[in-house]
Amino acid sequence: MPNINLSLATCDYDHVRDLMSGVVRAEGIDITPMVFDEPHYIFHRATNFGDFDISEMSFGRYVSLVSRRKNEMTAIPIFPSRMARQSAFFVPKGSRVKKPEDLQGATVGIPEWTQTATIYARGWLQNTVGVDLRSIKWLQTGVDMPGRPEPQPPKLPKGVTVKAVTDKSLSDLLLDGSVDAVLSALPPKPVRDGDPRVSRLIKNSQKVEVDYYKETGIFPIMHVIVIKKSVLAAHPWVAANLYNAFDEAKNRGVERALKGSHAIYPIPWGVDAAREAQTLFGDDIWPYGIEPNRATLEAFVHFAHQQGVAWRKLKPEDLFAKQTLEVIKT
Repeated sequence: MPNINLSLATCDYDHVRDLMSGVVRAEGIDITPMVFDEPHYIFHRATNFGDFDISEMSFGRYVSLVSRRKNEMTAIPIFPSRMARQSAFFVPKGSRVKKPEDLQGATVGIPEWTQTATIYARGWLQNTVGVDLRSIKWLQTGVDMPGRPEPQPPKLPKGVTVKAVTDKSLSDLLLDGSVDAVLSALPPKPVRDGDPRVSRLIKNSQKVEVDYYKETGIFPIMHVIVIKKSVLAAHPWVAANLYNAFDEAKNRGVERALKGSHAIYPIPWGVDAAREAQTLFGDDIWPYGIEPNRATLEAFVHFAHQQGVAWRKLKPEDLFAKQTLEVIKT
């Protein structure tokens, strides 16, 4: 039987590159690679226009769609983007907020209530720090340009209010002192530019993030890989074959990161950083599948439901193609 041709849209990750280049092959599939600089374009086109057979997808957006039974795609437990998010809080100079506990009763800007990074960060804020999300005045707008809409409608918990701002960006709100803090995956431009009028709230954020992982096992998953339901209906074997290919490509990428003979990446002491990560995460520093990530997955669906991003309670198994369940349990 001839291979089927499927388009695949992701960002240019080293741990996906061998699949996109054809060095690693998914059995029975010829991949048409579509590489993007920014994931938001992929999410928008996949969600609104169904432009790709297989694509990277915001985890928050996907969970929202699944909870409302609106998803025209099904995920496999492949996680191309992961990032701890205690580092995602920013404050203007002179803010009354000096530590996370001070966010109680504060005014906080966000780009989207349903943004994956903010879901994790608010989950930590509520469940670990003990800040009541209802006490915060939430303002929502674009990071560097005003007027960003919510891509998926949340069912906000009782007592939580989010006000859309149409004439200022989060960067503007930080600089003019209209907010006590900003919570955003992308640091606002003044932060990226090193403007002394703004800074990270948590100065030792990496230590806080590492300690949080040690205590909870949560290593935040930002994006998943999704496949059109129509593709899986016609070719159910695609899910498991893709999982295996993504996993092989990732393993090759991790092996490159740990290789000490010469510098693969233009990052000084990058190999040392990768090896140090193994002391924290174990041999596989970027695990795929449900079981190695159960603590993270269960925490995220809990946070998402708690915050009204997910309209109903979900389990990790509700999110992924049934064809991959046996693969990920072995």
